[in-house]
Amino acid sequence: MTQPLIVPVALGDRGYDIHVADGLLARAGALVAPLTRSRRIAVVTDENVWPLHGAALRRSFEAAGLGVHPLVLGPGEASKSFTVLADLCDALLALDITRADAIVAFGGGVIGDLTGFAAAILKRGTGFVQMPTTLLAMVDSSVGGKTGINTAAGKNLVGAFHQPRAVIADTALLATLPPRERQAGYAEIVKYGLINDPAFFDWCEAQGRRVLALEPDAVAHAVAQSCRAKAAVVAADERETADVRALLNLGHTFGHALEAETGFGTALLHGEAVAIGMAQAFRFSAARGLCPPADAERVVAHLAAAGLRTRAAEAGITADAAPRLVAHMLHDKKKLGDTLPFILARGIGQAFVAKDVALAEVERFLADELRG
Repeated sequence: MTQPLIVPVALGDRGYDIHVADGLLARAGALVAPLTRSRRIAVVTDENVWPLHGAALRRSFEAAGLGVHPLVLGPGEASKSFTVLADLCDALLALDITRADAIVAFGGGVIGDLTGFAAAILKRGTGFVQMPTTLLAMVDSSVGGKTGINTAAGKNLVGAFHQPRAVIADTALLATLPPRERQAGYAEIVKYGLINDPAFFDWCEAQGRRVLALEPDAVAHAVAQSCRAKAAVVAADERETADVRALLNLGHTFGHALEAETGFGTALLHGEAVAIGMAQAFRFSAARGLCPPADAERVVAHLAAAGLRTRAAEAGITADAAPRLVAHMLHDKKKLGDTLPFILARGIGQAFVAKDVALAEVERFLADELRG
């Protein structure tokens, strides 16, 4: 196992460490044991992850004196529902989980979001540990304490802020991911360079192929650097009451609308939608005269080189979809009264919150994009 990289999340007595290394699963039990009073650990996972990695996790936990009780759910966004949440809470209560215990979320972003929300509401707050198994979850959803489920009105509209007690990211687990899942996660890595770290975007342009090829040193650096960036934002603006944490939504207002239009399914993965959304945010910024067109072209070129789509039409969105996409945006959590903030850019590494964007202007931009 490579030497772990440890990234602290500075939130006072609710702070925690993010552990990043290739082969970390073997040490996971020793890391979790001090975080719980119980010797029996509820592990929430899914039907894809558990057959691949469950035996190794069980060995690690048993070596640390911890018993494992797996709760295996169906994979995919369909599990982020009220029905599955209720069933999960009932299963955890049947195990007599207490506030002093640590439920383990062992899977991708769906498992992490759902388990974190269950932990937030179970007995008014139970401890949990994030053990992400996808690249996207390692660099995004496992860090920062946002938890939630989807509803018919939109994605993640019901949830809570609930910080984990630790994040344990074993990058060796990424070897079982299909290339498409790696590419989707890579989009969120690129995002951190585009927000406020142009040097990291330069690094992505130079080393992105190595990250996607899962070369251990490149992956560990990309994951740790992404986590450092998010940890700094979370420490500065944990509950998104200022404009700091909102910057993490670069590409997401456009992207969530695309996900809604395609049914939140496998037709367009979250990271793929964010990639298109970031490309749209930069092209929209350029169209408004905010961002040099060359920067927008550079962003699009790098995302495309990583195998990601950069236009909505490439995801099967039809030319008449612009009004529907704007309608989807109206369900965005960031909506304040009649306004919807957009994360735009003055250049690479210069993202900002724009509060003067008329949705009619967005609709015209999307219509032009889809016709083009």
